[in-house]
Formats: sequence, C-alpha cells, structure tokens
Amino acid sequence: MREIVIVGGGYAGFYTAWGLEKKLRRGEARVTVVDPRPYMTYQPFLPEVAAGSVEARHAAVSLRRHLRRTQLIAGRVTDIRHADRTVTVQPADGPERTLSYDILVVTAGAVTRTFPVPGVAEEAIGLKHVEEAVAVRDRLLTALDQAAALPPGPERRKLLTVTFVGGGFSGVEGFGELLSLGTALLKRYPELSFEKLSFHLVEARDRILPEVSDGPGAWVVRSLRRRGAQVHLGTQLVSARGGHVVLSSGEEFASGLIVWTAGNASNPVVRNHTDLPVDERGLLMVRADLRVGTDSEPTPDVWAAGDDASVPDLASPVPGARTVPNAQHAVRQGKLLARNIAASLRGGRLRDYRHSSLGVVATLGLGRGIFQYKGIVVKGLPAWLMHRGYHVLAIPTWERKVRVLAVWLTAAVFGRDLVSLASVQHPRDAFVTGDRSQYPAELPVSGPEAA
Repeated sequence: MREIVIVGGGYAGFYTAWGLEKKLRRGEARVTVVDPRPYMTYQPFLPEVAAGSVEARHAAVSLRRHLRRTQLIAGRVTDIRHADRTVTVQPADGPERTLSYDILVVTAGAVTRTFPVPGVAEEAIGLKHVEEAVAVRDRLLTALDQAAALPPGPERRKLLTVTFVGGGFSGVEGFGELLSLGTALLKRYPELSFEKLSFHLVEARDRILPEVSDGPGAWVVRSLRRRGAQVHLGTQLVSARGGHVVLSSGEEFASGLIVWTAGNASNPVVRNHTDLPVDERGLLMVRADLRVGTDSEPTPDVWAAGDDASVPDLASPVPGARTVPNAQHAVRQGKLLARNIAASLRGGRLRDYRHSSLGVVATLGLGRGIFQYKGIVVKGLPAWLMHRGYHVLAIPTWERKVRVLAVWLTAAVFGRDLVSLASVQHPRDAFVTGDRSQYPAELPVSGPEAA
C-alpha cells in the first residue's frame, strides 16, 4: 500500500486529505496528516471571533471528526529529506519519530512575519490562530473592566488604547471588528461615559488593503477615521517596550493592547529544513499541476499547495505571475491536489491549476464592509452581508455552517456576548491560590477548615 504523508492540516492539507478519502479506493493508499493542532482554522472568521460575533470553536474544523479514514499525528515536522523519502516529526510529548512515505504533500502553511522591533515579542499578540483571536477579545473586555475601576489618568488611557500593526486584510478586518465592539461596549460602562477608546492602525506602506484598488482602499481609511480611529500610513513601529508605542513619525503613546498583523513568512521547515527546491522567498517551487519542481525538472512524488507554495497563476494576464497566498487559492488547490494525486496513482491525466478570483470582500465591523470584483465596488451594509454570505458558504461541512448561522441569529436578537474569560489563559491560578484573592483577609473561615 502506498504511503501518502501530508505535512500540515490547514486549508490545503485538510481539503487534500478530505478529497483523497472520497477518491481513493480501499487499500489503494494510506493517508497520514501531521499537524500540531487537531483542527483546521477557518482564518477569515478570526476577526469576528475577536469581536465575539463567531464562537471560537466554530472557526475550528475538527480533523478527527471529518477525516475518518486518515491517520492523524499531533506534532510538528522539523525536517524533510526527500532523498531518503522521510520526514522527521516532533510530537507534543516524547521523542522525535521518522515517517517514511511514497508520496509527500507539503501544505505546512505560513507563519506570522515578525521584525526585531524592541518590545514586540514581549507585548504584542498575533491574529493567525483561534487562541490569539480569543485572547485579543478577552484582553479588550478585561481592559475596559479595569479602566472603569481607575480614576482618569495615564493608566486608564493606556487600557483604553488599542494598536494594530499591519494594514493587510487580517489587520484591517480585525481592527474594524474590534473598533465596532469597543465602541458598542462603552455604552455598558457609565464610569467611562466621558472617555473615548483610542484605536491606532499602523501601516508601513502609504495605503491599506493592497488587494483592492486605490479608490476603495482610500474609502476604507476615510471610513475608519470617521469612526474615530487613527490610521497612520507610511509609518513604522519603532518600539513597543512596556506597551509604550513609538512610531517612525515621532508620535508616542501607551497602549494596553498591541496586535501584530504585519504579514506572513514561509514556514521554517520549508525555508530551512528540506532538500526540496525553494525560491528566493523560501517558498517551494511548484508547477502548474501542483507537483514540486520546475517544468524541466519535476521532483518525483512531491506535491505542494497553499501559502508555502509558489504556484503559477495561469488566470493572470501578467507573465510569470504567482497565486497570492489566500484562502480562495488554498482551498481550490487542495481540492485539485486530491484529484491529481488520485489520477497519478492510476496513470490518469493531471490538470493544471487555474482559478480566476471571485473578488475580495472584507468586514469592517458590524454592518460595515467592502467588496470589489474588478471594477465593481460595493460598500457598507450590502458588502457586509456579502461577506457573511460568502464565508458561511465557504466554511467546510454543513455542521459548521449551521453552528455559525445559529450564533449570528442569536446575536441578532440578543446582541453579542460580552463576557470575558481571560482567566482561562491561567486556569490553575484559582486552584493554586485557593481563590482567596477575591475575599477580604478578615473574613472568617467556615466549614471543615474552621475546626
């Protein structure tokens, strides 16, 4: 039986394994997926998870629930040696192990790109995983609770200041959603009735949302500024030590929440720990049929897709263009991978990847959005409804679609859930301290301990 190993269980990896389960005959091949997380993250929902519009668990698609005939290994691939047909896996616990394969699929996914800015590693949080989106929301809610208990002054202003670094899709969507949530939350805090949340979006380029044209991008900036946000274009973060933000423009302010969304970088195992061919960006060189290699020198039995693959964009009129790393391409590349791998096992015809963009759509907060398809631009509430409609159709499995729709309908009637569960990030604190911190020291002890 042929051994197929898939490195990464994100969009491309999940859809490849899901498709192979449907296409492979019993006994034709055995599929193994290696990923440190037991779920696929539906990243377009992360801004809404941060705003409480989508339940965190509903943005995660369980691998074990839906990949029933696939072997799943919880661990990180640390090395790929195609010369030996092996991958090295570091499980969450225990020693490294080596897997042998006949066919390799690399869909490891990108990682958050960081820069050596002082204080970022200690103060900032990303927005690439469900855990990060939940933490961003809980930190904002907790900050408001803490600010309401403080007198006006520097500490309160710091708690009420939020900074996003990076003006791409994830940054702008997360910024817009959190701005919408924060503005709505102030109505619940009479102690802060004369205060304002201070929201800063920092982007090194002179525009945001590079996926849309200049006009719609400028409209988004104007829209955010009308809502009270400060958008710093052509500006870099110089320092964030102790939450004290210093910008290249010379502006300085204290920020209680710093979210880093300044782009992605190729996965370290692809960039540095493989003998497969990579380009100058650290991405795997991939042919139009998604086999690794070049047209003149294909690498046998290795396939790749997603954010770590440099795939020719046959739908683009620009010679030599490559597909952009987004969910649209990753999902469709994963589906084609399953078809092509099954065809290769049976000596069938391989298909080239070709996908014309369906347009781009972004949420900017509750009831606000932007959509563009070529020269067609839709703004405001209609674009927001298009965003929700598209993504509830795009998220895999009917089970997840129904769960997300149920949360949206509940929120439409009762509003968003405003409970902060920041304490779950330190679940043992109450147990270790006996939860005594919430009671005055002079309270008498009752029960068996008093005897």
